[in-house]
Amino acid sequence: MKLDGLDRAIIGVLVEDARATYAEIGARVGLSAPAVKRRVDRLLASGAITGFSARVEPSALGWTTEAYVELFCRGKTSPAEIGVAIARHPEVVSACTVTGEADALLHIRTTDVRDVERVIERIAAEPFVVRTKSAIVLSRLIDEKL
Repeated sequence: MKLDGLDRAIIGVLVEDARATYAEIGARVGLSAPAVKRRVDRLLASGAITGFSARVEPSALGWTTEAYVELFCRGKTSPAEIGVAIARHPEVVSACTVTGEADALLHIRTTDVRDVERVIERIAAEPFVVRTKSAIVLSRLIDEKL
């Protein structure tokens, strides 16, 4: 789907505040509430907007420690195989395949460093994992915007 400037502006408002009313969005982007609703419905139907969610402060859930873990896999392990295995670990909040030496990069959130160690041990025990390389996050400099 091709997005125009108004679509992008509506998405920008929703990223800032997913609870904004159609009238509030309309006031910010210069459209009526019904016009905003039609566009949001179209953005949802097209898959440009995939849903709405609450942003939660990780420490409120006890997740005070985070790490990035590089996975180095055997032979021709497929991204699908990695994804299925990694999805079994709830501490992995995101994962992606990457360029470079590693095959995948995992973002892990846990309660403490010992828990990070336990998660890495469980992941390293997956049959396709040759080795891991991890880095503990000390402080966040920029948080994601989308």
